[in-house]
Amino acid sequence: MRTIQRTLLRDAAAIAAAMVAVGASFGAIAIAYGLPVWVPFLMSTVVFAGGAQFLAVGLLAAGPVAAVLAGLLLNARHLPFGMAIGSSMGTSWRDRLIGSHLMTDEVVAFTLAEQDPVQRRRTYWLIGVTLFTSWNLGTALGVLLGTAVGDYETLGLDAAFPAALIALILPSLRDRTTRLAALTGAAVAVAVTPWLPAGLPVLCALLGLFTLLRPDSPDSPDRSYYVESPDYVESPDRADHPDRPDHPDRPDHPDRPDRPIHPFRTRKAAG
Repeated sequence: MRTIQRTLLRDAAAIAAAMVAVGASFGAIAIAYGLPVWVPFLMSTVVFAGGAQFLAVGLLAAGPVAAVLAGLLLNARHLPFGMAIGSSMGTSWRDRLIGSHLMTDEVVAFTLAEQDPVQRRRTYWLIGVTLFTSWNLGTALGVLLGTAVGDYETLGLDAAFPAALIALILPSLRDRTTRLAALTGAAVAVAVTPWLPAGLPVLCALLGLFTLLRPDSPDSPDRSYYVESPDYVESPDRADHPDRPDHPDRPDHPDRPDRPIHPFRTRKAAG
């Protein structure tokens, strides 16, 4: 357990350092665009959405409505995020309200990488609070230092977050079904990116989940148990199996007329 906690703290510190640098770049860019000092502080505290904040600063010249709509579209991916990890935030309304504000791509990825529900909740709050604090700290540094911070893309920091996300999901890709769904979703997102505005390609990637509905998918319902095979029913070592015609728990047994017929079984003709 201590090893797991140390690894989590180490990873959180590494991604927090990158978050400070990117937040500083945002603060500097906001000031360079002529925004009042309080605006980047307010955005980082109330919005807390890195990509949406950069996009909003660039669109403010087109008016606040365009900036808000673009931000909402870009962050629409938080809807499936919330459905996937809502239970990791807690059960009370207070936990859900505060936890939803801390939701980012990195927080979701770190949380889903954990299997134990208790560890998932601990991870969610640890990473969420760490990134929220580091992002606002970086914004403050950017506002104070101004253009001396420079563009975070020139430092290669724009690749830090995608690299961290890929590293976190790699263990899940060992499963064939998950790998197929992820690759299908990624292919769809890449294909539609040239024609759709920012934010929609990520939502289109959810189409990869339809691969789980294939009849031969390991996650599809296994109906083989309900197939009535004469060889299976007459097997001498399974005399107590409920699929035997003379077993009292069989749905169509005459001694149990009140039992419903299973949807995958049919009654045998009388006689």
